[in-house]
Amino acid sequence: MDTGLLIALLNPTIALALGAAFLVLWFYQRHRPYLAVLAVSYSLAAAGFLFQHFTLPVGLAPSKLLSNLCFCVAGSCLAGAIVARHGRRVPYAGLCVLASGGMAAFCWFLFVQPDLTWRVLVINFALGGISLVAAAELRKVRGNGPTENILFVLALLAGLNFFVRTLAVIVAHGPFATYDELYTSSYWTTALLSHALLSLLIALCLFSAAALDVMKALKVETYTDPLSRLLNRRGFEQRAALLLQRCAAAKLPVALVLADLDHFKALNDLHGHAAGDRVSADFAAKLRAAAGTRLTDLAAARLLAEAVRVAYSAGGVDGLPPGTKVTASFGVAARSGDEALEPLMRRADEALYKAKKNGRDSVRLSYERPETLFVPEPLKAG
Repeated sequence: MDTGLLIALLNPTIALALGAAFLVLWFYQRHRPYLAVLAVSYSLAAAGFLFQHFTLPVGLAPSKLLSNLCFCVAGSCLAGAIVARHGRRVPYAGLCVLASGGMAAFCWFLFVQPDLTWRVLVINFALGGISLVAAAELRKVRGNGPTENILFVLALLAGLNFFVRTLAVIVAHGPFATYDELYTSSYWTTALLSHALLSLLIALCLFSAAALDVMKALKVETYTDPLSRLLNRRGFEQRAALLLQRCAAAKLPVALVLADLDHFKALNDLHGHAAGDRVSADFAAKLRAAAGTRLTDLAAARLLAEAVRVAYSAGGVDGLPPGTKVTASFGVAARSGDEALEPLMRRADEALYKAKKNGRDSVRLSYERPETLFVPEPLKAG
């Protein structure tokens, strides 16, 4: 096999392998459609390179038209998938204008006024514009993490590659008269190598981003209750310990509010577990809505607990019979000094127990302070 064929098959082989890898990822993560779009993008890029090297039975011109159409659609899909992965609105209008404009100009210089050099220029400029559109969107999220920064730089480099490298090589080596001359030029060699390098780097970065997405989802599942979407015990203790450290360093007051639904077991037994789940989810939603208030001292925490208690007991829960009243009890404790989480939770729990014991649907406070260890002073002679 000659060197030229090996170089020609390099990009489609790499692109097909990457497309297959993204397709496998999508099969296991169907909730991330950008992975499927990436698989389509790399597969189309592979087809584009194959149509460049192998002419279809329909003729040379249709083969080149199909090849460059694959390149434009692949570039648009890649840019759109990268933007969508980072939660940005995909600029469909801009991508469509650049891709369709590039293909319209390509058709003009293919069928109306044949000129190979201009065909090379317009397609590269269209792909460069698509890359810069992706870079512009990534610029707004590049502070979110290292993968965003790397993808932004790679998108910028891809745009500059399509513009600067193409112009520099064509100016240095003159226009191309035939495809045979194009494929033996330094332009084509640098195009194949730069595309292989950039596509690999972008794919590796996207694989890293997908892995980070999976790790983030696993962390959320580990530390979050799926029904209420609130932190579970492990997640709360980790977050609370960090918060206590920060507040101690900044000398800020902290208060803890513990809540418990009244007669929840009886409600489950009477109306069923599905109703109990709705009650839990509804109560969690009300807690999330109230959590925007920053707690400070004991008085502020009590006001928050009273507001949630009154709002919850006054409203109904969807799915329960009309007139069914669901209430909650609250225990509140304010941190004293550098008190750790465990004794703070114990005092809030004791206050909650008093609220449950004294009729429920109420808020009780803990006025207790942590016990301090008494160390006697050493006796002095005389």
